[in-house]
Amino acid sequence: MPHSPEFLLRLLQRFPRRPNQINQIHSLLISEGHLLYNPNAAYTSLKWMSTLLYNALTRAYLGLGQAHKTLVLFTHMLAHQAPPNSHTFPSIIKAAASSSPSLGKPLHTQVIKHGVLIDPFVQTSFVGMYAQLGEIFDARKMFEEMSQPCVVACNAMLDAFGKNGDMGSALLLFERMPERDVVSWTSVINGFGKNGCFSDAVKFFEKMMAHEDVMACLVKPNEATYVSVLSSCANLDGGGALCRGKQIHGYAIRNEIEFTVFTGTALIDLYGKTGCLRSALNVFNQMVFKEVCTWNAMISSLAANGREAEVLDMFEKMKVEGQRPNEVTFVAVLTACARGKLVEMGLKLFQSMLHEFGIAPLMEHYGCVVDLLGRAGLLKEATGFIRSMPFEPDGSVLGALFGACKIHGAIELGNAVGERLLELQPRHCGRYVALSNINAGMERWDHAADLRKAMVVAGIQKIPAYSLIDCM
Repeated sequence: MPHSPEFLLRLLQRFPRRPNQINQIHSLLISEGHLLYNPNAAYTSLKWMSTLLYNALTRAYLGLGQAHKTLVLFTHMLAHQAPPNSHTFPSIIKAAASSSPSLGKPLHTQVIKHGVLIDPFVQTSFVGMYAQLGEIFDARKMFEEMSQPCVVACNAMLDAFGKNGDMGSALLLFERMPERDVVSWTSVINGFGKNGCFSDAVKFFEKMMAHEDVMACLVKPNEATYVSVLSSCANLDGGGALCRGKQIHGYAIRNEIEFTVFTGTALIDLYGKTGCLRSALNVFNQMVFKEVCTWNAMISSLAANGREAEVLDMFEKMKVEGQRPNEVTFVAVLTACARGKLVEMGLKLFQSMLHEFGIAPLMEHYGCVVDLLGRAGLLKEATGFIRSMPFEPDGSVLGALFGACKIHGAIELGNAVGERLLELQPRHCGRYVALSNINAGMERWDHAADLRKAMVVAGIQKIPAYSLIDCM
């Protein structure tokens, strides 16, 4: 017995997150011919039924993360002459932004052709798409064509400015917004963080917390807000990171904020980078649900604080818990092996990346192995390892070998590697200074002086060193 299109439409709306049911309903719609456009239908509602069904299907597949299938379905919709409407394009635009950026302009043409560009949801979708693709000019042009942009459109434009480093325009737009929500505040905080303005990000969060809307509980920080500001705290220069991070942590506890995987991971990263391993472990142990990123943050924190044995223990626990290590995990574990001079273990782990976990080593992993061999004084093996790499070494790999040459007094090799590094990193002050010192050690005073003179001519200044104690 055939099913009515209305019945199948209700089913689509009822099971938006169930792949099996969506596929079954899609099959029924095809086999029973409901997706074919009928311009001669007796009622207007029946004429638009195929469009409604296609809209529901595209939303369902996009909700399942199947952006490519969403776009394919749109081509079928056009082929079957089912007319798209303003409800069709937001899902299609979002799918194109995530999987097929080259379709952005053709979609814009389709929207104009079907006369729905004036729809605010379609316009907002385009602002978000162009922002995601880094096309700030097109995003801004679309935004300026909106007569009364809603808060969602303004937030998309704030995100676009942040992604493209234009925080001045982001702040100007933020101040002019008649209405702001938590996404508005978070977009600016996140924008500052992405552009390395970590202190500004933290100050803007403090401004948010003192704002009347927050004081009146009309706006409350959410998970994304906490992750953004904690990430900026963890990267603060000049002190205050730990103090401010603890204040934010305390605020979250007082307001009974649920610590999600991402918030917990951000706290672990903060405490690890500021040397508070006990606090990092407390957060880690209190978390009920942990993802790979959580384990990576804890392993990286241990590695950065000289706890090599605990890094390896945590790595084994991670595997026992059923979490599969990724590229970031191996960078942290190999770094720990290098610092602990655990050569055999480090080489074994490096080999396991591809053979056991199917992870192709990246430049960072090769750099860790060179550092591992170099710190142990195995300079010949490190040099041979670099020659065996499947791609040309970058500055990080050669820098690891260069550092080992300085430690172990391999002057000739260090001089050769240093010269290559200067070709790759001609503005790196540390390379000039180190190479000058190596030449001085060889009593090649003319070479040492030439390097110092080259720094002056190029306008490269040595960064002054300083010590800092960060406390409450």
